[in-house]
Amino acid sequence: FASYGIDLCMSVFLLYAYVCVCVCVCVYFCMCVQKCDEALASPLPHTAFTSSSVFTNGYAPGYAKLNRRGGAGGWSPLDSDHYQWLQVDLGSRKQVSAIATQGRYSSSDWTTRYRLLYSDTGRNWKPYHQDGNIWAFSGNSNSESSVRHELQQGIVARFLRLVPLDWSEEGRIGLRMELYGCSYCDEGVILHGEGQQGDYITLELHRAKLLLQINLGSNQYGSILGHTSVSSGSLLDDHHWHAVVIERFRRNVNFTLDTHTQHFRTNGEFDHLDLDYELSFGGMPYSGKPSGGGRKNFKGCMESINYNGDNITDLARRKKIDTSSFRNLTFSCMEAHSFPVFFNATSFLQLPGRANHNAASVGFQFRTWNPDGLLLFSNLGDGTLEVSLEGGQLAVHINASRSGGRSHYADMSSGSDLSDGQWHAVRLVAKENFAMLTIDGDEASAVRTSSPLSITTGENVFIFYHTNNSIHKIRSFQGCMQAILLDDQPADLHAVEKGVAGAFENVSLDMCAIIDRCMPNHCEHGGRCKQTWDGFSCTCDGTGYTGATCHTSIYEPSCEAYKHLGRSSDTYWVDPDGSGPLGPFKVNCNMTEDKVWTTVMNNLPAQTTVMGSSRDRRTVLQVNYSASMDQVTAITTSAEHCEQHISYSCRTSRLLNTPEGTPYTWWVGRGSEKHFYWGGSGPGVQKCACGIDRNCTDPKYDCNCDADQKQWREDSGLLVYKDHLPVSQVAVGDTNRPGSEAKLTVGPLRCQGDGNYWNAASFTTPSSYLHFSTFQGETSADISFYFKTSAPYGVFLENLGNTDFIRLELKSPTVVSFSFDVGNGPVELQVHSATPLNDDQWHRVMAERNVKEAVLQLDLTYRASRPAPPQGHTRLELFSQLYVGAAGGQRGFLGCIRALRMNGVTLDLEERAKVTPGVKSGCQGHCTSYGVYCRNGGQCVERYNGYACDCTATAYDGPFCTREVGGFFEAGTLVRYNFLSEAAAAANRDAWSMAHPLSSQEVTLEQEEVAFSFSTSNAPAILMYVSSKTQDYLAVLLRQNGSLQVRYHLGGLREPFSIDVDQRNLANGQPHTFNMSRIDRSLDHYPPVTYTLPDASDTQLNQVKTLFLGKVYETGHVDPELIDRYNSPGFVGCLSRVQFNGVAPLKYALRTPPASYQGKLVESNCGASPLSIPPMSAATDPWHLDNTDAEFPFNEERVVPDGVNRNSAIIGGIIAVVIFTILCTLVFLIRYMFRHKGTYHTHEAKGAGAAGAEAGVGGESADTAIIGTDNPETIDESKKEWFI
Repeated sequence: FASYGIDLCMSVFLLYAYVCVCVCVCVYFCMCVQKCDEALASPLPHTAFTSSSVFTNGYAPGYAKLNRRGGAGGWSPLDSDHYQWLQVDLGSRKQVSAIATQGRYSSSDWTTRYRLLYSDTGRNWKPYHQDGNIWAFSGNSNSESSVRHELQQGIVARFLRLVPLDWSEEGRIGLRMELYGCSYCDEGVILHGEGQQGDYITLELHRAKLLLQINLGSNQYGSILGHTSVSSGSLLDDHHWHAVVIERFRRNVNFTLDTHTQHFRTNGEFDHLDLDYELSFGGMPYSGKPSGGGRKNFKGCMESINYNGDNITDLARRKKIDTSSFRNLTFSCMEAHSFPVFFNATSFLQLPGRANHNAASVGFQFRTWNPDGLLLFSNLGDGTLEVSLEGGQLAVHINASRSGGRSHYADMSSGSDLSDGQWHAVRLVAKENFAMLTIDGDEASAVRTSSPLSITTGENVFIFYHTNNSIHKIRSFQGCMQAILLDDQPADLHAVEKGVAGAFENVSLDMCAIIDRCMPNHCEHGGRCKQTWDGFSCTCDGTGYTGATCHTSIYEPSCEAYKHLGRSSDTYWVDPDGSGPLGPFKVNCNMTEDKVWTTVMNNLPAQTTVMGSSRDRRTVLQVNYSASMDQVTAITTSAEHCEQHISYSCRTSRLLNTPEGTPYTWWVGRGSEKHFYWGGSGPGVQKCACGIDRNCTDPKYDCNCDADQKQWREDSGLLVYKDHLPVSQVAVGDTNRPGSEAKLTVGPLRCQGDGNYWNAASFTTPSSYLHFSTFQGETSADISFYFKTSAPYGVFLENLGNTDFIRLELKSPTVVSFSFDVGNGPVELQVHSATPLNDDQWHRVMAERNVKEAVLQLDLTYRASRPAPPQGHTRLELFSQLYVGAAGGQRGFLGCIRALRMNGVTLDLEERAKVTPGVKSGCQGHCTSYGVYCRNGGQCVERYNGYACDCTATAYDGPFCTREVGGFFEAGTLVRYNFLSEAAAAANRDAWSMAHPLSSQEVTLEQEEVAFSFSTSNAPAILMYVSSKTQDYLAVLLRQNGSLQVRYHLGGLREPFSIDVDQRNLANGQPHTFNMSRIDRSLDHYPPVTYTLPDASDTQLNQVKTLFLGKVYETGHVDPELIDRYNSPGFVGCLSRVQFNGVAPLKYALRTPPASYQGKLVESNCGASPLSIPPMSAATDPWHLDNTDAEFPFNEERVVPDGVNRNSAIIGGIIAVVIFTILCTLVFLIRYMFRHKGTYHTHEAKGAGAAGAEAGVGGESADTAIIGTDNPETIDESKKEWFI
């Protein structure tokens, strides 16, 4: 198409839901659905094979067929050098999927390495590329076995040429070969179409790239912009066929170029592409919507234009459509006449010029990626001429002499960024006192000089290479040239190729092997790719990522991670998925509380006024956040808890119209779903907080605003169902009546905890492992995790392929290894730590591998890296499962691994460990194993090098929460704990919230758990008293006779409900323990006795106010009988381990607020015996290694084997028997000596006897007599008992 191309009236082809366009630039193919593995070369005649030369007739190229023995058994050239080739003509274009080679039959001749070129015309050859390089295939090592290679990128061509690079050292080049593939079907197009409503689709070739622009619709206000632009490919102006397929379904588009597919969604909100004008191919005859006029028409060849199943090319050829508007169109493709030349760093090309001429003229086209290089050098009669690239500009340096021997210089430069890989045309004319340089045919910007010059060409030869005679020492040119003109005459490169004229070395004629190393772009996350001829680099500035390919995030994944780096509360950038597609964003991290809170702000002002809305026309308020919805979702997904405050202030404006009616107002959450519950309520319940608490303004409704009152009311609360958060929209529907008004507040999203950061698994045997799906990290892979262990070595993870693999392991106590193979041979990186890594502390490992380099980092301190080889494989191809821990007979890892993240995805180790033998969820070395030793409700807290017991919410202290906290009360001493204190609520919210919902506003209890120990010799006394803002109370008393009584006053009864727990005299100076629990009307205490409150009694202890120990000092209502009979002089004695519903008031009073005391209170353990902690047995020790399973030595100082020496066992047994015998003898002797030393005559003994008699009748225990002794402290000296 040279001008307008094909203009077709496409009014019948309306694209309302789907468009499929298959196109070709210069001509294309589209794969047919068939197995593409047919032998293509063997069926061909001998004449289809040609070669650079032939050794003798028996070695002709026609004999070079796989597994054939004709002639001399294969092809061999006359000379074995790098200029030989074997060529096959397939007769027509075929799709080639594989190639196989053999040596010459029964000989010492074979090819060990070769290159593959292809073409459609037998000229203008293109080398086969793989992994971003001109690929060299490995060949044969003998004459008989065949070596087959599958082509990663299938090629379509008629002519194929094999160029031997290396061959047998014992013989010469020898070759038999086969090509595998199939025929193909053609499709393709470059097009433009548009509609009256502004929809359009345009496909064009721009700067050798394919550009697709599509718009499904934009509105007139500009708030919806539908224009979408996507580019693909590079260097497409190479005179080779390229395939294009465009498929669209609604907003989803597949854009395929030469088997490389991009998937994207169009911008805007519309789904239909309305094309009701013409659809044109090969050009655009009128101004199009994307950028108006000025577009150049396509010049080149296209074939098999298919549009929604119709072959437009065939219709045009058979004149089934109107062809009156066709211009400059032929149904054949003219062959290109270019003859490119490819230069590398050691190439030169010498061309003859006209001698003794007073003017020099040269022109050529070039393309390169290098900003510097010498393009042309020529010796003049009395000077030199240079044309070079310098910093992307074209520079000309002329050194000429005039009569008298004086030298004159002329320097010119033009153009910019000429090292962009595009073809650029250069024309230079130099003659007497004049020189002109023109770039890309732009005469208006041509550079001229009128310096005094005298040009004499003389015996002149143009040389394209680096020469020592150059005035400016510039590197050799690397790139392609074509259309070379010397003195306005085309250079005869065919004569140079045949050796008739000129000379060349290391030059590839009739081929341009330029590679765009930035397509596809390996720079991730918006990194900018810059390339030279040999490689590329990435600029990551401003992206938030680092590394050779901008793959690794420079930010931590969460506030939790920042906390463990020692950071304080502040605003931070976080990147929850690391190297994943989500970008970093800012959040507020609050680290002042026990739990780290992450806050994401939104743009909705507080108390936003809403008026004029109705059910038919609701006002929708959009809530936008400081991060995208995908980014916010990443935070809520990994968080342990999220909440968001929402408030609706109303005046004559209903909210939900509860309980079953259609809601006036709703909110939209993360999944774009409507939710009909409000803050303080939960999913599936169409209520507000007051409806849950049953304290709404009007009890007939479940929201305050639904009462529809003229006074300002409010419904507010926390939304805590994190799968619905955050709030993205609120639709308000009842503010259009007279006097109606509402104010809406949506608070920031607050989340705490990071499940990904603490997701851990413990490996307890050397053979245990977890398995996951195959790791997909072909060109870019990163792995990070934390580990801790006491073992000296072990494999962290491994994934295998056919020959490829990736592995991370602890090789020794101080060495971590990262090894992999992508097809170029195994590579291993090691980092050495200055301190042992098997210290049972957390260590961080980060490994990355990409097409540029491999990096291994340990603890942000030790780092090792290795660049990737410039040539070779770059794709990591794995097929087995990913094994974490051990696999395939490797040395298994023993210890903990957590926060394992691979390419931005955190693997759920805990969930997989639940169903895997030998692996336990969490880190088994600490709290899971040792948490049982945190007694009395103490919480186990993980530490990097162990664990700790948090006794804050208990009445105990000590390393294992086993030491009772008690105090000695003198007369008049009291402890006060205020439930309504804000400080109390803040200090104990976490301890209560799980089991006992006590708030800082009002506390109403339906159950109590009370526990304490006491010892006293004085009665009566108040041990514990719980007051309320009503007349409800709970009291635990010692009566005048020392017996224990519990009183409940819950309402509903005229008198308090009293329980005489124990009739014994407990004011005997002995320690006693009291435990009681109540649920509704059921009351239990230990020893197990159950009581039931009367049916008339209420079950709630309403509006709890204050808890007192020892004495009551209350300004509100107090039972006067308690004050008169029990409150003076108060409790005198020792109270310990006092606990009430998870609150330890006595401990708080002795240590820190919120509790306080009056009088003299001295801390004491009240005579309690400390609880000893036995050592952990080998059976329950998760780090204990069984000798039967272990296959490697361990540190004997840390790990004790189960087995013992047999001789030692026998000796130990004999010694034990001897010692036991001696002890028994001593016992009998001592008992005999002291059998008359004392008599056990005490009141306890008598009481015990009486109690024993009563036990037979009344069922009481003998302990009653002991505890009931009037004065057990007065014991006569003679009343002793000796015992061993």
